[in-house]
Amino acid sequence: MILLDSLDRQLISLLRADGRAPVSRLATALKVSRATVQARLDRLIESRAILGFTVRAEAPGAGQGVRAITLIEVAGASTSAVIRALRGLPEITALHTTNGAWDLVAEVHAQSLVDLDRILREMRTAEGVLNSETSILLRSMQ
Repeated sequence: MILLDSLDRQLISLLRADGRAPVSRLATALKVSRATVQARLDRLIESRAILGFTVRAEAPGAGQGVRAITLIEVAGASTSAVIRALRGLPEITALHTTNGAWDLVAEVHAQSLVDLDRILREMRTAEGVLNSETSILLRSMQ
């Protein structure tokens, strides 16, 4: 892995905001030549500091409903069973294992607060779930 300098980090930041930005626009924003940006971009790709470019599309129903993050503590060796149970809830859009006090992180998209309450109840009553903490997402910056 290469060490990133300030210019590399700024370039990556601009590409995160717009992965399709032309090299000329990136060069203008960074106040360097197009050749410098292209060389940096080639080096970042070659070194795998940049793994690829992608499109972010607005999820169906975005701007509607309630999104939340739930941190879940699991009993002993029951993580696999809890993951299977939670994967059965279509409102859980992503599920991650983690370290620390919480064992799992669930991203939840509900239609309403009443719906979120139902989903959380289902999550909390899944066999092997000891404790959970939920934060409602108010706004996302990308």
